[in-house]
Amino acid sequence: MNVAFLGTTRFGLRCLEALARLPDCRLVGAIAAPPTFPISYRPEGVTNVLHADVPAFCEANGLPCLLVRDGMRDEGLLGEVERWRPQALVVAGWFHMLPKKWRDLAPAYGLHASLLPDYSGGAPLVWAMINGERRTGITLFQLAGGVDDGPIVGQAATDISADDTIGTLYARIETLGVALLEQHVPLLAQGRARLEPQDERLRRTFPQRGPEDGLIDWTWPAARIHDFVRAQTRPYPGAFTRLGQTRVTVWATRLTDDAPLLALGEYAGRDGRLFAGAGVGALELLEVEAVGERLGAGGRFG
Repeated sequence: MNVAFLGTTRFGLRCLEALARLPDCRLVGAIAAPPTFPISYRPEGVTNVLHADVPAFCEANGLPCLLVRDGMRDEGLLGEVERWRPQALVVAGWFHMLPKKWRDLAPAYGLHASLLPDYSGGAPLVWAMINGERRTGITLFQLAGGVDDGPIVGQAATDISADDTIGTLYARIETLGVALLEQHVPLLAQGRARLEPQDERLRRTFPQRGPEDGLIDWTWPAARIHDFVRAQTRPYPGAFTRLGQTRVTVWATRLTDDAPLLALGEYAGRDGRLFAGAGVGALELLEVEAVGERLGAGGRFG
Protein backbone atom coordinates (compact mmCIF):
# COMPACT_ATOMS: atom_id res chain seq x y z
CA MET A 1 0.00 0.00 0.00
CA ASN A 2 1.41 3.38 -1.02
CA VAL A 3 1.26 5.74 1.97
CA ALA A 4 1.72 9.52 2.06
CA PHE A 5 2.36 10.95 5.54
CA LEU A 6 1.36 14.29 7.07
CA GLY A 7 3.02 15.35 10.31
CA THR A 8 5.25 18.00 11.84
CA THR A 9 5.82 17.13 15.53
CA ARG A 10 8.19 14.83 17.39
CA PHE A 11 5.35 12.34 17.73
CA GLY A 12 4.65 12.63 14.03
CA LEU A 13 8.28 11.88 13.26
CA ARG A 14 8.14 8.76 15.45
CA CYS A 15 5.08 7.64 13.51
CA LEU A 16 6.83 8.28 10.19
CA GLU A 17 9.80 6.22 11.35
CA ALA A 18 7.46 3.39 12.33
CA LEU A 19 5.67 3.47 8.99
CA ALA A 20 9.02 3.18 7.22
CA ARG A 21 9.56 -0.17 9.00
CA LEU A 22 6.15 -1.71 8.37
CA PRO A 23 5.44 -4.56 5.95
CA ASP A 24 2.87 -3.86 3.25
CA CYS A 25 3.55 -0.12 3.66
CA ARG A 26 5.50 1.80 1.02
CA LEU A 27 6.09 5.43 1.90
CA VAL A 28 5.80 7.63 -1.17
CA GLY A 29 6.33 11.03 0.48
CA ALA A 30 5.62 13.31 3.42
CA ILE A 31 4.02 16.71 4.01
CA ALA A 32 5.39 18.85 6.86
CA ALA A 33 5.10 22.43 8.11
CA PRO A 34 7.54 25.09 9.38
CA PRO A 35 7.78 25.68 13.16
CA THR A 36 5.52 28.77 12.96
CA PHE A 37 2.60 28.99 10.56
CA PRO A 38 -0.87 30.57 10.17
CA ILE A 39 -3.98 28.44 10.69
CA SER A 40 -7.73 29.04 10.55
CA TYR A 41 -8.24 29.52 14.29
CA ARG A 42 -5.16 31.79 14.61
CA PRO A 43 -4.40 33.63 11.34
CA GLU A 44 -1.57 35.58 12.99
CA GLY A 45 0.28 32.29 13.37
CA VAL A 46 0.92 29.52 15.88
CA THR A 47 4.25 28.20 17.13
CA ASN A 48 4.63 24.43 17.19
CA VAL A 49 6.56 23.81 20.43
CA LEU A 50 6.79 20.09 19.56
CA HIS A 51 8.22 20.69 16.09
CA ALA A 52 10.42 18.02 14.51
CA ASP A 53 12.59 18.08 11.41
CA VAL A 54 10.55 15.77 9.18
CA PRO A 55 12.25 17.07 5.99
CA ALA A 56 15.66 15.94 7.34
CA PHE A 57 14.35 12.41 7.88
CA CYS A 58 12.92 12.37 4.37
CA GLU A 59 16.16 13.62 2.83
CA ALA A 60 18.14 10.96 4.69
CA ASN A 61 15.77 8.24 3.47
CA GLY A 62 15.26 9.36 -0.11
CA LEU A 63 11.63 10.44 0.37
CA PRO A 64 10.10 13.51 -1.25
CA CYS A 65 8.88 16.06 1.30
CA LEU A 66 6.63 19.09 0.78
CA LEU A 67 6.06 22.01 3.16
CA VAL A 68 2.61 23.47 3.75
CA ARG A 69 2.83 27.26 3.49
CA ASP A 70 -0.62 28.37 2.30
CA GLY A 71 -2.83 25.84 4.08
CA MET A 72 -4.43 22.64 2.87
CA ARG A 73 -6.46 24.34 0.14
CA ASP A 74 -3.31 24.87 -1.93
CA GLU A 75 -4.18 23.18 -5.25
CA GLY A 76 -0.54 23.02 -6.24
CA LEU A 77 0.34 21.08 -3.11
CA LEU A 78 -2.53 18.66 -3.70
CA GLY A 79 -1.41 18.17 -7.28
CA GLU A 80 2.12 17.28 -6.19
CA VAL A 81 0.80 14.69 -3.71
CA GLU A 82 -1.54 13.26 -6.35
CA ARG A 83 1.50 12.47 -8.50
CA TRP A 84 2.79 10.23 -5.68
CA ARG A 85 -0.25 7.96 -6.26
CA PRO A 86 -0.95 7.34 -2.58
CA GLN A 87 -3.42 4.63 -1.62
CA ALA A 88 -3.70 5.94 1.95
CA LEU A 89 -2.81 9.09 3.88
CA VAL A 90 -1.59 8.78 7.48
CA VAL A 91 -1.85 11.90 9.65
CA ALA A 92 -0.04 12.26 13.01
CA GLY A 93 1.15 15.38 14.78
CA TRP A 94 -0.72 17.61 12.33
CA PHE A 95 -2.62 20.87 12.88
CA HIS A 96 -4.76 21.35 9.77
CA MET A 97 -8.14 19.90 8.88
CA LEU A 98 -7.96 17.73 5.77
CA PRO A 99 -10.34 19.03 3.06
CA LYS A 100 -12.58 16.66 1.13
CA LYS A 101 -10.37 16.84 -1.98
CA TRP A 102 -7.53 15.30 0.02
CA ARG A 103 -9.80 12.62 1.48
CA ASP A 104 -11.10 11.88 -2.02
CA LEU A 105 -7.53 11.36 -3.20
CA ALA A 106 -7.07 8.44 -0.78
CA PRO A 107 -8.55 7.27 2.55
CA ALA A 108 -6.97 9.29 5.36
CA TYR A 109 -6.23 7.85 8.80
CA GLY A 110 -5.30 9.99 11.78
CA LEU A 111 -4.22 9.61 15.39
CA HIS A 112 -6.04 11.66 18.01
CA ALA A 113 -4.88 11.68 21.64
CA SER A 114 -8.17 10.76 23.31
CA LEU A 115 -10.63 7.90 23.48
CA LEU A 116 -12.92 9.18 20.76
CA PRO A 117 -15.63 10.32 20.56
CA ASP A 118 -14.82 11.96 23.91
CA TYR A 119 -12.36 14.87 23.92
CA SER A 120 -12.62 15.64 20.23
CA GLY A 121 -11.01 18.88 19.10
CA GLY A 122 -7.94 20.70 20.35
CA ALA A 123 -5.37 19.83 23.01
CA PRO A 124 -7.16 16.68 24.24
CA LEU A 125 -4.49 15.59 26.73
CA VAL A 126 -4.19 19.07 28.21
CA TRP A 127 -7.95 19.35 28.61
CA ALA A 128 -8.23 15.86 30.11
CA MET A 129 -5.63 16.67 32.75
CA ILE A 130 -7.09 20.12 33.49
CA ASN A 131 -10.48 18.50 33.99
CA GLY A 132 -9.11 15.97 36.47
CA GLU A 133 -9.72 12.92 34.29
CA ARG A 134 -8.15 9.70 35.50
CA ARG A 135 -8.10 7.86 32.17
CA THR A 136 -7.39 8.79 28.57
CA GLY A 137 -5.91 7.20 25.47
CA ILE A 138 -5.34 7.50 21.75
CA THR A 139 -7.47 6.63 18.74
CA LEU A 140 -6.59 5.65 15.18
CA PHE A 141 -9.55 6.58 12.98
CA GLN A 142 -10.49 7.38 9.40
CA LEU A 143 -10.84 11.10 8.85
CA ALA A 144 -14.27 12.33 7.79
CA GLY A 145 -15.74 15.80 7.24
CA GLY A 146 -16.16 16.87 10.88
CA VAL A 147 -13.94 17.26 13.92
CA ASP A 148 -12.40 13.86 14.73
CA ASP A 149 -15.65 12.15 13.73
CA GLY A 150 -14.71 9.30 11.38
CA PRO A 151 -14.97 5.57 12.07
CA ILE A 152 -12.52 4.08 14.56
CA VAL A 153 -9.79 1.67 13.46
CA GLY A 154 -8.32 1.03 16.93
CA GLN A 155 -7.82 2.52 20.38
CA ALA A 156 -5.45 2.17 23.33
CA ALA A 157 -6.00 3.52 26.86
CA THR A 158 -3.83 4.57 29.79
CA ASP A 159 -4.46 5.87 33.30
CA ILE A 160 -3.59 9.44 34.30
CA SER A 161 -1.75 9.07 37.58
CA ALA A 162 -1.51 11.65 40.35
CA ASP A 163 2.21 11.99 39.55
CA ASP A 164 1.80 12.56 35.82
CA THR A 165 2.64 15.79 34.04
CA ILE A 166 1.72 16.52 30.45
CA GLY A 167 5.24 15.39 29.51
CA THR A 168 5.04 11.94 31.13
CA LEU A 169 1.50 11.37 29.89
CA TYR A 170 2.36 12.46 26.35
CA ALA A 171 5.33 10.06 26.31
CA ARG A 172 3.05 7.09 27.08
CA ILE A 173 0.46 8.22 24.55
CA GLU A 174 3.14 8.47 21.86
CA THR A 175 4.25 4.89 22.49
CA LEU A 176 0.64 3.66 22.38
CA GLY A 177 0.04 5.58 19.15
CA VAL A 178 3.06 4.06 17.41
CA ALA A 179 1.88 0.61 18.52
CA LEU A 180 -1.57 1.29 17.02
CA LEU A 181 0.02 2.08 13.67
CA GLU A 182 2.20 -1.01 13.83
CA GLN A 183 -0.84 -3.15 14.59
CA HIS A 184 -3.42 -1.71 12.23
CA VAL A 185 -1.70 -0.24 9.15
CA PRO A 186 -0.74 -3.71 7.84
CA LEU A 187 -4.39 -4.77 8.33
CA LEU A 188 -5.54 -1.70 6.40
CA ALA A 189 -3.13 -2.56 3.62
CA GLN A 190 -4.47 -6.12 3.50
CA GLY A 191 -8.10 -5.04 3.61
CA ARG A 192 -8.65 -6.83 6.92
CA ALA A 193 -9.17 -3.87 9.26
CA ARG A 194 -12.53 -3.46 11.01
CA LEU A 195 -13.82 0.09 11.34
CA GLU A 196 -16.42 0.97 13.98
CA PRO A 197 -18.62 4.09 13.81
CA GLN A 198 -18.37 6.56 16.68
CA ASP A 199 -21.25 7.00 19.11
CA GLU A 200 -22.19 10.66 18.68
CA ARG A 201 -24.08 10.65 21.99
CA LEU A 202 -20.74 10.42 23.80
CA ARG A 203 -18.94 13.22 21.97
CA ARG A 204 -17.48 16.20 23.82
CA THR A 205 -15.50 18.69 21.74
CA PHE A 206 -12.94 21.08 23.20
CA PRO A 207 -11.35 24.21 21.68
CA GLN A 208 -7.73 24.75 20.76
CA ARG A 209 -5.54 26.40 23.38
CA GLY A 210 -2.92 29.13 23.17
CA PRO A 211 -0.26 30.35 25.63
CA GLU A 212 -2.62 33.03 26.95
CA ASP A 213 -5.00 30.29 28.15
CA GLY A 214 -2.50 29.32 30.85
CA LEU A 215 -3.53 32.11 33.26
CA ILE A 216 -4.15 30.71 36.76
CA ASP A 217 -7.40 31.63 38.52
CA TRP A 218 -6.61 31.65 42.25
CA THR A 219 -10.31 31.33 43.11
CA TRP A 220 -10.17 27.73 41.91
CA PRO A 221 -9.66 24.94 44.45
CA ALA A 222 -6.02 24.00 44.97
CA ALA A 223 -6.58 20.60 43.35
CA ARG A 224 -7.81 22.22 40.12
CA ILE A 225 -4.89 24.65 40.04
CA HIS A 226 -2.50 21.74 40.56
CA ASP A 227 -4.04 19.87 37.60
CA PHE A 228 -3.94 23.10 35.56
CA VAL A 229 -0.22 23.51 36.22
CA ARG A 230 0.82 19.94 35.46
CA ALA A 231 -1.30 19.95 32.29
CA GLN A 232 0.72 22.83 30.82
CA THR A 233 4.21 22.37 32.14
CA ARG A 234 7.20 21.57 29.92
CA PRO A 235 7.37 21.06 26.98
CA TYR A 236 4.44 23.51 26.81
CA PRO A 237 4.74 27.22 27.72
CA GLY A 238 3.48 26.70 31.29
CA ALA A 239 0.68 27.97 33.53
CA PHE A 240 1.30 31.50 34.76
CA THR A 241 0.19 34.29 37.06
CA ARG A 242 1.13 37.95 37.52
CA LEU A 243 3.16 39.78 40.13
CA GLY A 244 2.57 43.41 39.27
CA GLN A 245 3.67 43.66 35.64
CA THR A 246 5.82 40.53 35.82
CA ARG A 247 4.71 37.23 34.36
CA VAL A 248 5.41 34.41 36.81
CA THR A 249 5.44 30.93 35.27
CA VAL A 250 4.49 28.12 37.64
CA TRP A 251 6.14 24.94 36.43
CA ALA A 252 5.40 22.57 39.31
CA THR A 253 3.18 22.45 42.39
CA ARG A 254 2.19 20.04 45.13
CA LEU A 255 -1.01 19.76 47.12
CA THR A 256 -0.31 20.29 50.81
CA ASP A 257 -2.15 20.38 54.14
CA ASP A 258 0.60 22.07 56.15
CA ALA A 259 0.61 25.50 54.48
CA PRO A 260 0.19 28.69 56.51
CA LEU A 261 -3.23 30.37 56.36
CA LEU A 262 -3.25 32.36 53.09
CA ALA A 263 -5.80 34.44 51.19
CA LEU A 264 -6.60 33.90 47.50
CA GLY A 265 -3.43 34.33 45.45
CA GLU A 266 -1.38 35.25 48.49
CA TYR A 267 2.02 33.59 48.68
CA ALA A 268 4.48 33.19 51.53
CA GLY A 269 7.69 31.36 52.30
CA ARG A 270 8.30 29.16 55.32
CA ASP A 271 11.24 26.88 56.15
CA GLY A 272 12.63 27.21 52.64
CA ARG A 273 9.28 26.32 51.02
CA LEU A 274 6.90 28.54 49.06
CA PHE A 275 3.10 28.33 49.42
CA ALA A 276 0.12 29.99 47.71
CA GLY A 277 -3.52 30.24 48.77
CA ALA A 278 -6.40 29.05 46.59
CA GLY A 279 -10.20 29.07 46.67
CA VAL A 280 -10.15 25.86 48.68
CA GLY A 281 -6.87 24.72 50.24
CA ALA A 282 -3.32 25.73 49.37
CA LEU A 283 -0.45 24.70 47.14
CA GLU A 284 3.27 24.37 47.57
CA LEU A 285 4.98 26.05 44.63
CA LEU A 286 7.86 23.73 43.75
CA GLU A 287 9.21 25.61 40.72
CA VAL A 288 8.41 29.15 39.62
CA GLU A 289 10.09 31.45 37.14
CA ALA A 290 9.81 35.23 37.25
CA VAL A 291 12.19 36.74 34.73
CA GLY A 292 13.97 39.77 36.21
CA GLU A 293 11.98 39.68 39.46
CA ARG A 294 12.48 38.21 42.92
CA LEU A 295 9.35 36.97 44.62
CA GLY A 296 10.59 37.84 48.09
CA ALA A 297 9.23 36.38 51.33
CA GLY A 298 5.58 37.08 50.57
CA GLY A 299 3.05 38.96 48.46
CA ARG A 300 0.01 38.46 46.29
CA PHE A 301 -0.38 37.18 42.74
CA GLY A 302 -3.05 38.54 40.49
